Amino acid sequence: GEVARQFGLSGTANLTEVQGRVLDPPDLKAAQDKRVELDQHCQWKLSQYQLYDPKAINCSAMVSFVPFKNSKITNQISQFAIKLTSRCDEIGISIAQHPLELRYEDITCLSNKDKLRRLLEDIAEKCNNNLQVLVCVIACKHPGYKVLKLISETEVGIMTQCCLLDNIGRPNSRYLANLALKINAKVGGSNVAMASTLKARYVGEDMHVMFMGADVNHPRPWDKLSPSIAAVVATMNWPAANIYEAKIRSQDNRKEKIVNLGDMCIKLAQMYHERNRKYAEKVVFFRDGVSEGQFNMVLDEELKEMKTAFASISYNPSITLIVAQKRHRTRLFLQDATKQGNVPPGTIVDTKIVHVKNGLDFFLCSHHGSFGTSKPAHYHVLWDENKFSSNELQSWVYNLCFTFARCTRPVSLVPPVYYADLVAYRGRLYYDGWLEAHSSSSSSSSSSSPFRFDHEMFPKLHKNIKHSMFFG
Repeated sequence: GEVARQFGLSGTANLTEVQGRVLDPPDLKAAQDKRVELDQHCQWKLSQYQLYDPKAINCSAMVSFVPFKNSKITNQISQFAIKLTSRCDEIGISIAQHPLELRYEDITCLSNKDKLRRLLEDIAEKCNNNLQVLVCVIACKHPGYKVLKLISETEVGIMTQCCLLDNIGRPNSRYLANLALKINAKVGGSNVAMASTLKARYVGEDMHVMFMGADVNHPRPWDKLSPSIAAVVATMNWPAANIYEAKIRSQDNRKEKIVNLGDMCIKLAQMYHERNRKYAEKVVFFRDGVSEGQFNMVLDEELKEMKTAFASISYNPSITLIVAQKRHRTRLFLQDATKQGNVPPGTIVDTKIVHVKNGLDFFLCSHHGSFGTSKPAHYHVLWDENKFSSNELQSWVYNLCFTFARCTRPVSLVPPVYYADLVAYRGRLYYDGWLEAHSSSSSSSSSSSPFRFDHEMFPKLHKNIKHSMFFG
């Protein structure tokens, strides 16, 4: 425009030409090591396979939260329970019987924390405290959802899977399969595995690699009082690297540095040792949510705290630190005018538009974009004690994108980061639900002083939940 010309600036409508590569997808296997066939978009159909490691569900229950109960809704929910059980069985999840307990509650129960707690405790007791999953049918999106997750996962210790009433009226096979994928991950199963392992030339036969992800969820911009929520996740198996555990902490409002990173990393490393009878010799740590101006903070403060924490338990792994970014304006298009649509999954660009001075960084479009223009993820390798080659790191990141538990296609962001984001958001729900209950109680008291939140008050995961993928 005219203003740009006055400053001597000019632009062009021509796009920058870059050289890209398309990585080969990994070989995946389902039940009985059956090889999974991928289509042109790197997706696979569950109708042709059973899950790699389905967990039997011996005790389940179902509760519906609807504004009124009639024969139509009762029949809908009963039929849904039968169809979900049948679909789970088709993909390998054995459910011993129809829901051991089937309850119908008014949707107002979600707004009454005490009543909701009594309901969940009663269901758990009726199932002899062996309940593996509680399917919750909710009439509509309700603010009580956060209270339900808070009570079930931090107070009672019940794994829940929620679904909307509108979606269960005529549930198709894909919807039921998606529910089954999430349920299997939550109860400790594995949906798909890589036939060819992630091992690289720098990883010996007896060496393990632990992948970790971290993110911070901040309150809304105008909220100056609520804490930020930090989350760290880590893989608990090798070489499959598809089972995760998570740690959540609250910290000061809008603070990006993860304050309790060292403590969370220690607990995850110890849990890895407990599961595998050894520590992982190598750690690949993915950090989400930081801008380039915060790279020094990640290197000088967070990385240092992590290494110090590991050393305090006599654990000294070699660490690779990668920052994952999605908030950028770079888009990739095919140069061939005869080909329409987005770049294919696995497209890598690591020349010309990357920051050579900052070390290795690359753009990876790992997913298929059905609608709109695909946005690649931008990965920056800030620290690499493992001396992985660029090809190895790029292949590892891309391969991991196929292991996300919720779907049958590669996702747009490496799962350790994706899961860390989900866990941080779950922590936000815990805080909001906790605050809602305590604000109502404090408003009814005679005290006129404003309520202040202390980080020690942040809800802790129940012992029945904390070692599971409750965020799956």
